[in-house]
Formats: sequence, C-alpha cells, structure tokens
Amino acid sequence: MSREFVNKICKALPGAEWSDPWGGGHDAWKVGGKMFACVGMMNDGVSVKTPDIETAQMLIEVGVGEKAPYFHRSWIRLPWTCDETEMRHRLEASYDIVRASLTKKMQASLPTRA
Repeated sequence: MSREFVNKICKALPGAEWSDPWGGGHDAWKVGGKMFACVGMMNDGVSVKTPDIETAQMLIEVGVGEKAPYFHRSWIRLPWTCDETEMRHRLEASYDIVRASLTKKMQASLPTRA
C-alpha cells in the first residue's frame, strides 16, 4: 500500500478534507474538522482511530498494526505492508468513528455516505 492508495480512499469519503496541519508533508484527512487518518512525513504507514484503547491493543497484539506515535492510545499505525482489504476497512471504520462523534448538526451538514 502507499500514500496514494490511502489518499484515494480518503478522498472518496463524503465530506473528507485533506490538510497538512504541521507542514513538512503530512497528509491529514479530516471530517467535520476532526482527523480520522494521517500519513506522516516519514511515510511509513497510515495512522487511524479505533473505537477504543482495547481494540487498538488487540489489533497491535495480532499484528495488524503498531502503536501510532504522537497519537492517543486508541490510534494505531497500519504499515504499508498491511493487506489492502484490511487497510480499506480500517480507514473507513476510522472515518465512521470520527463522523459519528460529530454534533448532529455537523453530521447533517455533511454529504451522506452511499
């Protein structure tokens, strides 16, 4: 997988927006102003949000991902060697988690997901 693969998936999600909030070549994907995916300048994988710390720990233990540096413990980093289907699922799940955490008003202002 690659930065381009991640960007293609994220760009297709309704209301998703790209930014580089820290400069230096980060690809931060947000929905409603909240980040759901980030490729750092080291370009060694993508960090995504999981439902909770326990889920993140379980995914790390089974080898799906690793601890995402600089992020809360409910985030994991998926290395580029991650299976394509797994990476797509984790990106979409992260998007859904963050979108669901937005206010009802903000959610209503976003395009619907097909």
